Amino acid sequence: MKVAVLHNIDALGPPADPVLEQLQKALTANGHESWLVCIDKDVQSLVDALARTKADIIFNLSESFGGKSSLDSNVAALLNLLGHRYTGSSPSGLMLAGDKTLCKKVLSFHNIRTPEFATLYRGALDHAGNLSFPLIVKPPQEDASLGITSKSVVHDLKELLHKIDEIQEAYQQPVLVEEYIEGREFYIGVLGNSDAQTLPAVEMDFTKFPKDLPRIASFAAKWGDEGTGTGAEFDGTVSIIPEDLDPGLIARMQKIALDAFQAMRLRDYARIDLRVNENRDVFVIEVNPNCYLESGSEFSRAAERSGITYEALIQRILELASARYSR
Repeated sequence: MKVAVLHNIDALGPPADPVLEQLQKALTANGHESWLVCIDKDVQSLVDALARTKADIIFNLSESFGGKSSLDSNVAALLNLLGHRYTGSSPSGLMLAGDKTLCKKVLSFHNIRTPEFATLYRGALDHAGNLSFPLIVKPPQEDASLGITSKSVVHDLKELLHKIDEIQEAYQQPVLVEEYIEGREFYIGVLGNSDAQTLPAVEMDFTKFPKDLPRIASFAAKWGDEGTGTGAEFDGTVSIIPEDLDPGLIARMQKIALDAFQAMRLRDYARIDLRVNENRDVFVIEVNPNCYLESGSEFSRAAERSGITYEALIQRILELASARYSR
């Protein structure tokens, strides 16, 4: 097949991000011809580039448009308008999962447990659950832990109000306030559509995390201080395949992840982030459609653990997307 890889890494990510090279090598190994199409801030340039492409299918790696994660679903909508076949979730799935508040409402409707939460914007309260401190305050329409720091976990009203004001000023969007769940953090990959299957659990290990900070996957923990790939939080976290989990807990987490995938009407692949407290209660804390596909990512490592090589994983995603369009 002829595959165009749609991405915005040149605009937003570090130049050394290896995912594009890895993905293209996997496509070549599977016998496909591929080329890159970079998203920039010019809508007309993107439309022209997509209109010219002769690809059989587009591998959609887009995560934002013009630096805004909330516009990610519009890129998929544009692919629909132009009649392109593409991998990953639809505009509606990306929009619902991309707005953490909407995501939590949909999950709650399907009786999938998430932390109690409230949403508000400039003094207007949209929703309020039965909250108790500590709380974590987030911008609900951002990706990759943008806006989440160690100070996002607040313990009293003064800290809460200060953090709400800070996020509204910085991001100009509603604020999500949710109950902070102390416990272990797990990532469950889902691969498939009507026959979707879950992958082995991956855990974010906080063993070496700074003791005086809340154990959360903040921006600094994921990307380093100011995105540098270094720092105490970044150095203190590592993703592992846990070996001490009870099979019953694994089965529950995988069922919850699959239920969340289906409730959000996602397609092809996704990663569901979970927290498990000391009572073994399982909470969905985030749903990630079109999750990061670098070979060392949690999703790719989980696939490898289940016997799916990186090349086979990329081929499987292409096959899943192609099958949707052949019906």
